[in-house]
Amino acid sequence: MTASGLAGIARAVFRGGPVLVRTLQHWRPYICPFEVLLPPVPAGARVLDIGCGGGLFGALVCSTRSPARFIGFDSSRDAIAMAQANVARMGASAGQAGCVPEFVRLGVEEAWPVGEFDVVAMIDVAHHIPPAHQRAVLEQAASRVEPGGVFIYKDMTRRGVVRPMMNRLHDLALARQWIHYVDPSDVKAWMAAAGMSLVHESYHTRWWYGHELMVFAKTA
Repeated sequence: MTASGLAGIARAVFRGGPVLVRTLQHWRPYICPFEVLLPPVPAGARVLDIGCGGGLFGALVCSTRSPARFIGFDSSRDAIAMAQANVARMGASAGQAGCVPEFVRLGVEEAWPVGEFDVVAMIDVAHHIPPAHQRAVLEQAASRVEPGGVFIYKDMTRRGVVRPMMNRLHDLALARQWIHYVDPSDVKAWMAAAGMSLVHESYHTRWWYGHELMVFAKTA
């Protein structure tokens, strides 16, 4: 799995929807290191994607990891419309035609999909959550992990000056939102209190973006 290979999957999948939005899906694998986010997803896993956006992670998981079930939700109507418009091609581009992810639009105050999952992912979501609610959302995410499962947490870095500033400008331009970075040490403390163990931590840079990745496991 390489950025260019995953971008090829994105181009094959995202053919419908507004031109700008689907073009962003095509190029996002060159910005976000999906090649390190996918290996923690075992074949046959049940996956919950919190804040799934336009469905790119779901498309890549279904095309490379053969999950038993994938469900993503987001509060953006436009993002869920994009995911649903292209869902038929997710997985089919890599011969995984049986993998049909589910995408649901849920408002901020609405209940999440029920049940526990082998993998819960939260990718580039935490910095969009108001600081007063960040811990509660992360704890809720941890509560949805099946014993023996994992929580994949990836967010933009707060290290240094240039990378956080460039991402802040990115979100002001595209999301029209003033973001709130989360201290990784806080995430570790909150997850430990929720019964999760850190099993992997790494830092990745792409262009002027910085990415903090942490994978937590729940004791079986």
